[in-house]
Amino acid sequence: MPAQKKVIITCAVTGSIHTPSMSPHLPVTPQEIADAAVQACEAGAAIIHLHARDPETGKPDQSPQAFGRFLPQIAQRCDAVVNLTTGGSPYMSVQERIQPSIVFKPEVASMNMGTMGFGLFGMLERFKEFKHAWEREYLEGSRNLVFRNTYGDIETALTEMSANQTRYEFECYDTAHLYNLAHFVDRGLVKAPYFVQTVFGLLGGIGSHPDDVMHMKRTADRLFGDDYRWSVLGAGAAQMKVAAMAAAMGGNVRVGLEDSLWIGKGRLAESNAQQVRKVREILEGLGLEIATPAEAREILQLKGKDKVAF
Repeated sequence: MPAQKKVIITCAVTGSIHTPSMSPHLPVTPQEIADAAVQACEAGAAIIHLHARDPETGKPDQSPQAFGRFLPQIAQRCDAVVNLTTGGSPYMSVQERIQPSIVFKPEVASMNMGTMGFGLFGMLERFKEFKHAWEREYLEGSRNLVFRNTYGDIETALTEMSANQTRYEFECYDTAHLYNLAHFVDRGLVKAPYFVQTVFGLLGGIGSHPDDVMHMKRTADRLFGDDYRWSVLGAGAAQMKVAAMAAAMGGNVRVGLEDSLWIGKGRLAESNAQQVRKVREILEGLGLEIATPAEAREILQLKGKDKVAF
């Protein structure tokens, strides 16, 4: 991994893990998602990672129409690099999950790099009351959930999206996912630099201990050398700890209410921008500079905002 002069902050503003009853600050409607994205960019996030939700129930919605309700507004109001999810919800098929990226041709799309368990049911111990029937069923159902990302699924997604010059945030939840990425590199299906997002602290993936962070970085260094750009995502209470550790080693960071609803112990984050400001304080406290959207485009060799379809 080459030395990088500036740190890219990604903000994942809503996701599909948390449900609306867990926090009144979770963006749900198109306007809330657009406002959250713009505010996060203004706070220092160069990349905004986006999911869509049903505005009435907050349930994950991967239809292109749902994304079309906020993407043009975000593009008009800020210069952020837009990163569309192809993870969607673990309950969706890969064809359903890639449709928004095929339609809107973003600069970046996320790419989950392996089939895994995706255990969200532990949240039922903390959260007891739900406004919508789907929320409890969604969390409880994850006891028997397999988040499907087969080699065929990944190949389909890469083939269909690479035609639009979309690059990828390769989401690697465990060491095997790094080897899966190396497999697709060997086959020539992806091009350097690889934007590798190592994910820590989700049940079904690797933990968030400092040894886990070091192990993922060592493995990625060995597999990809100077051909990748490293970023980290810590779930829940691990968010800022993992970010600080990785940043000190030259990594990029991801925050946002998709990954954690909190800003401190027992304190709900009031906005995505609040988390961006907090991680920015940590980074600047380490003597690091924050990458602008234009600098992130250069670091990741993106196609440019003028080549998207929204």
